[in-house]
Amino acid sequence: MSNRIAILCSGQGGQHADMFDILREDARVSQLLQTWPLEELCGHALADILADEHLMFANPIAQPLVVASILASWEAVKGLIPRPLITAGYSIGELASWSVAGALAPDETIRLAGLRAKLLQGCITPEQPQVMLAISLSQALIQMAELEPVLRAHGFFVAIEVDEDAVIAGGLLGNADALEASVSAAGGKVTRLPIEIASHTPWMRNAVKPFEDAVTASGMSNPLFPVLAGISGARLHNKDAAASALSRQLAEPIRWQGVMDSLDEAGVAMAIELGPGAALSRMLEARHPHIQCRSVAEFRSLAGLKRWVEQYADT
Repeated sequence: MSNRIAILCSGQGGQHADMFDILREDARVSQLLQTWPLEELCGHALADILADEHLMFANPIAQPLVVASILASWEAVKGLIPRPLITAGYSIGELASWSVAGALAPDETIRLAGLRAKLLQGCITPEQPQVMLAISLSQALIQMAELEPVLRAHGFFVAIEVDEDAVIAGGLLGNADALEASVSAAGGKVTRLPIEIASHTPWMRNAVKPFEDAVTASGMSNPLFPVLAGISGARLHNKDAAASALSRQLAEPIRWQGVMDSLDEAGVAMAIELGPGAALSRMLEARHPHIQCRSVAEFRSLAGLKRWVEQYADT
């Protein structure tokens, strides 16, 4: 079996009521979900969270929830594949990727996700709620280089570089209508995301140092295989790089194009996305079509996932 496999870890936004169903087919994973501190951190039973969309997407709950989903997916998947070549995570998924790489225990990773959410939430004031917007300029009259001044004029910043003509931007909710009107007038498209926090922008700068200290004080060890840094796409091989990479990305943009290109440069032949979404596998497939990409969330059973892995793992 080829080991040219990459593991992708989802970010927020893809949560859904059935996100743990396929994983519970594995009795061991089902038991782990009961022992991990997810319900303790969220203050709600998992069944109640999954039944309430407001809870599911509330930032303090969404971040540990998504990390738990990723790590549960990994527990279900890792026995089906050889050791991966590399791993990468999108936003909160980057924290989970260090656990996937064996550098941090799942329960401690989920606790760090809860702390991360709390620190980011502390950067929001009640009178200035925040929002994230997906912006596409594929049919716009302006180029990406011209977008940044428009964003700054409305108190927004690029949070994630998705493609040459697409970004995620974060800023104040009160300015979103005016920004959307400006971008739409230039032929761009704006979509509001179910994320109430301007992650990966300077609005989060006060969370950086406390989170860096927390990661430094954690039980982080060297990863078993490289982890890609979201802010640069660089391959990280030791625990000393984790605290800086994971804290800086709170207030600096994610260079997801660079991450995808680093996966290609590493010789990845197959990518499996863990967590509740499928956006990462679809983006990677669109940018590098020769890489076989699927998300665990796209399968109806673990048996189906196993058949797909066996079909392509030797290509």
